[in-house]
Amino acid sequence: MTVTPLTFNPFMENTYVVFDETREAVVIDAGCFTDDEKHALSRYIDSNHLTLKRVLNTHLHIDHQFGNQYLFETYGLKPEACKADEFLLDGVRGQAQMFGLPYNETSQELGAYIEDNQEIKFGNTVLKAILVPGHSPGSLAFYSEKDDVLFAGDVLFQGSIGRTDLPQGDYATLIRSITNRLLPLPDSTVVYCGHGLSTTIGEERQNNPYL
Repeated sequence: MTVTPLTFNPFMENTYVVFDETREAVVIDAGCFTDDEKHALSRYIDSNHLTLKRVLNTHLHIDHQFGNQYLFETYGLKPEACKADEFLLDGVRGQAQMFGLPYNETSQELGAYIEDNQEIKFGNTVLKAILVPGHSPGSLAFYSEKDDVLFAGDVLFQGSIGRTDLPQGDYATLIRSITNRLLPLPDSTVVYCGHGLSTTIGEERQNNPYL
């Protein structure tokens, strides 16, 4: 598995292009905001001769879905996310204005819902969806057992955890999600976060001050 992070938008969000030897790929959390960022994402996909199969969202806060409409217009793929986060699509313009961002697009509607424990397949790769609410009600992590990799969105960070002061966030739920669903994974599991550097499950189990 090849994992390429691209950091986009004023929130410094990590968008991940993930592919394997078949050149089939998925994009996780398309956060590209400016035209230059959008073109950078499609340029990476096209220059590496990738076939984009799915557009996945760990959750639907604005910084993780800015690029969904662009990917639909460019590749004809609608994003997939948990149904519990769908309500966040309605308030994107207002949220952008709250942060002083010029954003006049409408949110791209979802093409499919992702459920807990669902297997997401592309090429020779299988990602398992893990429901981890708390940062948002429909937050998901995507886990590859074969490659020992977890895409955690904004649930777990290097030395920190996701914020819970956004709509329908809940601190106790977030801690329970991390403790029950993520920390049982192998210590060696590499955690790709929605912002900042990657880490491992073992590192966070031992040294994360919030857990």
